Amino acid sequence: MENFKLTKKKTEESTVNLENSYNELIRLFTEVSSTDDMKALFEDMFTDAEIKDFTIRWKLMNDLYEHVPQRTIARNLKISLCRITRGSKMLKKKNGYIKARLSERYDDHLHI
Repeated sequence: MENFKLTKKKTEESTVNLENSYNELIRLFTEVSSTDDMKALFEDMFTDAEIKDFTIRWKLMNDLYEHVPQRTIARNLKISLCRITRGSKMLKKKNGYIKARLSERYDDHLHI
């Protein structure tokens, strides 16, 4: 949870509580064993706008991986180039989890 930032003044107690909650949330997601259950969890936990944001991020990650030009992605998804830059940085991580999953998905280990 290195990049997780509190919006309010940080205190040791509130940071610990959020870290514990973050870890509980990760465990909750790893316990889900079916697509239907994951959809139900997403629909319970996130707003439609948040689900749309996740979906857009995943789509742009796939497009970037497939070498679709950033301006084309921005135009097609109606998003800013700044938002795409975040996805591009994620794919540049040497041992990035998403990069590895996309490589498996496209059965193309040359990208890694």
